[in-house]
Amino acid sequence: MFQEQGSSSSSTYGSPQNTQYQRGGRTSGVSEFLARLEHFTWANYTFPMATGGLALLLAEQTQGFTFRGLQTIGTIVYIFDLVIFSLVTAAITYRFVKFPGTLKSSVTHPTEALFLGTSTLSLASIIAGIARYGIPACGPWLVTTYRILFWIYFAVTFGIAVGQYAFLFTSPLLRIEDMTPAWDLPIFPFMLSGTVAAAGAATQPPDQALPMIIGGLMAQGLGMLVSILMYAVGPPSFTSLAIIGMAVDFPQHYNYFGADSTTVQILRVLATSTSVFIWSLSLWFFCISVIANIAVRDQLTFRLNWYAYVFPNVGFTITIISVGKELQSNGVMAVGSAMTILLVMMWIFVFINHVKAVIDRRIWFEGRDEDFYVNEKDHAHVKPVKSGNDIEKEAGEKQQ
Repeated sequence: MFQEQGSSSSSTYGSPQNTQYQRGGRTSGVSEFLARLEHFTWANYTFPMATGGLALLLAEQTQGFTFRGLQTIGTIVYIFDLVIFSLVTAAITYRFVKFPGTLKSSVTHPTEALFLGTSTLSLASIIAGIARYGIPACGPWLVTTYRILFWIYFAVTFGIAVGQYAFLFTSPLLRIEDMTPAWDLPIFPFMLSGTVAAAGAATQPPDQALPMIIGGLMAQGLGMLVSILMYAVGPPSFTSLAIIGMAVDFPQHYNYFGADSTTVQILRVLATSTSVFIWSLSLWFFCISVIANIAVRDQLTFRLNWYAYVFPNVGFTITIISVGKELQSNGVMAVGSAMTILLVMMWIFVFINHVKAVIDRRIWFEGRDEDFYVNEKDHAHVKPVKSGNDIEKEAGEKQQ
C-alpha cells in the first residue's frame, strides 16, 4: 500500500491533490501507530531499565578510572533515561485508557504480568541516579526527597513481590513447564532496594542512613535467597555491590559495636569477602549464558528482553569495580572499565535492533508481544520428546 502511494506522489508532486493525499497518509500512519499501542506491554520498561543502569555505571563515583567529561556523559544518559521512562509511561497509560480491559489482563496474563516488575526496576535506576547526578548539584531538599522515595519504593515493591508470587503459585494459567528466568522478576525490584540504599545512604544524616541500610540489607537478602532458585546473573551481582556499598556508607555515629572506625573497617572486610564469594555465582551464570546464547545465535530474533543483556551485567560490572576499589587493584578496576565499554556497545546494538523491530512490526503488533501466550513446549528450540525405543534405535545407528 505504501509503495503505491509513493509512486503516485512522485508523478503528481506539488499538486493540491497530492498534498491532501500526503496529509491523509500521515494521519493514517499516526492512527496505525496508536492502534499498535494496544500491544505496548510492561516489557517495554526494559528499555529505560537498561538505560538507567547504564547511567549508574557511567557515573564518576562508580568507575575506578575516570576522565574529564565522564560525569557529563553519564548525566546525558541519565536525562535520556528520564525522557524514555516518561514516554514509555505515557504510551502504556494510553493503552490502558484507550483499550479498556488491557490493564487488568496485563497484570494477570501468564507472560506479560511477569514484566510488571520492570517498571519498578526502571524507577530503582532513576532513584539511585538521583544520588549520583541530582544530589551533588542540588540543595538538601533532594536528600530528604531521596529518603522518602526510598521508603515508598521499599513498601510498594514488597507488596508487588508478595502479590505477584501469590498469583504465580496459585494461578491455573501458569504451569511448571512455562517456567523461565522471568519468574525471577517479581522479587527483583524489592531486592534492588538494597542497591538504592547503597547508592544514597552516604548522603543521609546518620540517624536516617542506618535504617535505610538495615532495610536495604533485608531486601537484598530476601531477593537473593528467592532468586537463587532461578537462573539469573543479576541477583548475585547486585547483592555483592549492595553489600559493599552499604558497608562503605555505614554511618560513624552510634558506636553500637564499639568504636565506629573499627566497626566500619570490619564491615568492609566482611562485605568484600562475602561479595567475592557471591560474585563467583554470577560469574558462573554469566559464562553459561554466554555459551548458551552463542549456541543459538542463528535462532535469535529481537525481543524486548534483549535489554537483559545490559541491565543484569551492570550489577556484574559495578561489583568488579567495587571489589577492585576495596582491594586497591588497578587490574581488577581495568577489567571493570573494559566491561563498561562492552556494555555501552551492547546497549547500542540492542537499541538499534529495537528500532528495527518497531519499524518491521516485529513488536507492538498482534501476536508478537508478551500479551500473546506461547506454551514453552511449542517453541522451535524445544526438541521433541523421544521414547526409549527411539533413543536405542539412534544409538544403534551411530554404532553402525
